[in-house]
Amino acid sequence: MAGLKIGVMIESFRLGVRQGIERASELGADGFQLYVSVGEMTPEKLSKSGRREFKRFVADKGLAISALCVELGGYTDPATVDEKVERTKAMLDLGVDLDVVVHTAHIGRIADDPAAAERQTLAEALGAMGGYAAERGRCFACETGPEDTPLMHDFLASIGSAAMKVNFDPANLVMNGFDPVRGVYELADFVVHTHAKDGLRRDDGSKQEVPLGQGQVPWERYVSALREIGYDGFFTIEREVGEDPVADIVAAKRFLERL
Repeated sequence: MAGLKIGVMIESFRLGVRQGIERASELGADGFQLYVSVGEMTPEKLSKSGRREFKRFVADKGLAISALCVELGGYTDPATVDEKVERTKAMLDLGVDLDVVVHTAHIGRIADDPAAAERQTLAEALGAMGGYAAERGRCFACETGPEDTPLMHDFLASIGSAAMKVNFDPANLVMNGFDPVRGVYELADFVVHTHAKDGLRRDDGSKQEVPLGQGQVPWERYVSALREIGYDGFFTIEREVGEDPVADIVAAKRFLERL
């Protein structure tokens, strides 16, 4: 059975973009994801020539860019949503220049009530971004977590855009009390990227991100489910906490290589 395509979230190294990419290459990763909503890689800071040079740098390191993180904190607030949609469009254009298809973000919690104002605001925003992404051959992948997967499925299906996809984060679901394996099957038609992250939820409802393999994500069943639905994309290691993230990333890569 073919091994997993393993990526790393560059910010998890806490080394800066280029040094992080060099470290990912040294570790033998297949690719990486990076933030373009903040820091040195935003569309406003990266000129056309800078984008071409960055692509050459990545190619020289023998890596692929699995996805761009276009995180802006969600699209449910009518006071900020228009500005966020325009900023997201600029990041989708950056993806065109960098030859990256997948763009991931948390979209904000999907309200249970279809008539809720914040849900309607969110739907309009995703509809606009979905159309823009589709015209450019990109996709916008909503990250799992705040709501259970049936609600996310029904909401994304209601948008009616082929560019609306899912970045599947099993740890987010576990930490919110949801079943990631069941979620894979429920979101099968939408999954284009996945984070390799682990977490646990205690009986009192408290939650914690932990090193890969030390939490409650059932990795063998999770990977098996993804293979069953035909997923062949990246497993991108994300480590948002911890005193020695590089060591945690190295251990996570070894863990994934055994699956």
